[in-house]
Amino acid sequence: MSVRMAVFGLGSMGHGMARSCLRAGFTVHGFDVVAEHVARFVAEGGKAGDVAEVAPDLDTVVVVVLNAAQVESVLFGADGIVPRLRKGATVMACATVPPEFAKDMECRCNSHGVHYLDAPISGGSVKAAEGKLGIMASGSAAAFTALAPILDATAETVFRLGDVAGAGSAMKAVNQLLAGVHIATMAEAMTFGMTQGIKPDVFVDVIAKCACNSWMLENRAPHIVAGDYTPHSQVNIWPKDLGIVLETARTAGFHAPITETALEQYKRAVAMGLGHEDDAAIAKVYAAEAGLVLPEEKQ
Repeated sequence: MSVRMAVFGLGSMGHGMARSCLRAGFTVHGFDVVAEHVARFVAEGGKAGDVAEVAPDLDTVVVVVLNAAQVESVLFGADGIVPRLRKGATVMACATVPPEFAKDMECRCNSHGVHYLDAPISGGSVKAAEGKLGIMASGSAAAFTALAPILDATAETVFRLGDVAGAGSAMKAVNQLLAGVHIATMAEAMTFGMTQGIKPDVFVDVIAKCACNSWMLENRAPHIVAGDYTPHSQVNIWPKDLGIVLETARTAGFHAPITETALEQYKRAVAMGLGHEDDAAIAKVYAAEAGLVLPEEKQ
C-alpha cells in the first residue's frame, strides 16, 4: 500500500516507529530538532525535506515528541503542519499529554478537515523498533480507518478506547502512574536489599521469579546491574508524565499519594543531574542517600 507520511520526533520511540513504517514500504519523512537524528534516519532510507513543501502530499503525520507544548508547536506553531495538510489527511499523536489537551487538538485538527487519533504508546524503544508497541487509541472511525496501515506497522496491540480523543490519553495516564511507580519502587527495593547484603544481580535473579515481579522491574533492573544508564527512557520523562497524572487526578478530585512520593524521587534525580540518563538511574538517588555504591559498567 502506498502511504506518504511524516514522523515528527526521531528519539528512541519515534525512530523505531519511523523505521517500522519504512519496513512496511511507506514513504517516510523524518523531522527532529536534533540534526543527527534526521541524518541517521535518512541514512537508513528515510527522507528529510521542508515541512511546507512536503505537507500537501502527506497522507499521515505521526507526532512522537515529549510533551503537549511540542505537539501543539508541530501541529499549529509558526511552522505548524496541520494548516498545510490536505483535507482528509490524518494526525496520529503519540505523546503523553493531558486528556483535555488531546480533545482540544482533535477539535482544532477537525476544523481544518484533518482527522486526529489520540494514540499514546507503550512498550519501550525495543518494541518500537520491532513494530510491536501497545497503542492506547481513541478517535473517530474515520481516523482509525485511515490510520490502519500505520497502526498495523507499528503496533502489536491497538486498544480502541473510544470514538473521541481523550480516552487514549486518560488510559496512558493510568499506565504511566503504574510504570513510574514501579520503576521507583524497583530502585527502592533493590537498594534496600543492598543494605541487607543482597547484591543487585541476586535481587534480579530472585525477584524476577517471585510474585512481586513486574515488566518494568525485569526491563529496568538489569540496567542497574550492568551499570549502564544509556537512555532508553530518560529520567526527565517522569516529572512531566507523573505531573500529568497528578493534574488529571486533581481535576477528578482524586488523591494519589503514592504517585506524589514517586514524583519527588524523580525530581531529586533531575536535581542530581541525572535527567538525561535512563530512568533506572533513579536508583542513584537512593544509593546516594544511603551511602551505597551501585555496580559500575563492565568494560
